[in-house]
Amino acid sequence: MAERLSDLSAQIESVRQLEAVVTAMRGIAASRAQSGRTLLPGIDAYAWVVSRAIGAALNLIPGEGDGSPSPPDRAKRRSLVLFCAEQGFVGAFSERVLDRATGVPPETTLLLVGTRGAMLARERAMAPAWTSPMATSAAAVPHLASRLAETLYARISNDGLAFVDMVYSRTAASGGIEIERRSLLPLDFGQFRRPIERRIPLTNLAPSRLLARLASEYVFAQLCQAAMLAFEAENEARMLAMGAARTNIDAKLDTLHRRERQYRQQEITAEILELATGADALMRGRK
Repeated sequence: MAERLSDLSAQIESVRQLEAVVTAMRGIAASRAQSGRTLLPGIDAYAWVVSRAIGAALNLIPGEGDGSPSPPDRAKRRSLVLFCAEQGFVGAFSERVLDRATGVPPETTLLLVGTRGAMLARERAMAPAWTSPMATSAAAVPHLASRLAETLYARISNDGLAFVDMVYSRTAASGGIEIERRSLLPLDFGQFRRPIERRIPLTNLAPSRLLARLASEYVFAQLCQAAMLAFEAENEARMLAMGAARTNIDAKLDTLHRRERQYRQQEITAEILELATGADALMRGRK
């Protein structure tokens, strides 16, 4: 009995240590998710300013961006940028992103962000042409977006990529995580709102060069936004996973504490029976 009780006490201590680890991981994930949410409005504002500048620059180039975009040429090479998880304990976070790449044409160039996602991709016999670790802090997201933009431009120049889409996770307004796919390149200049007054801004660059630079800034802003949304969603998913783990740990502790109380009661009962038996034997001996 004593041995069983000591073993049970050791189990309870181990579960309590696990509880402390889960609580710490949940706190770190919550802090990172909050930092991502805090920076998102700034990224959105930056993208809005650049889009307004593109609209003004389009007025400097007659006919640019007018009319509907031409239908995509299926013969041109395509690329898919997948934002997966960097670390584990996020449930099916990366699996859901990789599922969106299922069924794409085999010649599609896959660019994958996230170490954990890269491991799962190899298990699925997927062969990304380029992989990179996901940002582990909100402050590292712009650097990641810059490296990804450089990679895209190099492959557009060297490999002839013509169409680029992004697949990333984001926290849904109603709660939970949702997967979104967005076209990144080529830019549809028809989506940018031109100033109605059509005032000519003061510029120091040729209109075509100015538009090209603004387009690069807009692509960078879109990559920053997608990466930050994915960063926040990954940590939100980790919070949900750690919350579920904490619930299971609490249930396990309740079960162990009930068993501990039962064992202690059994010990007390056994001791009482021994005392009663001894007292009865002593009384019989006196008689």
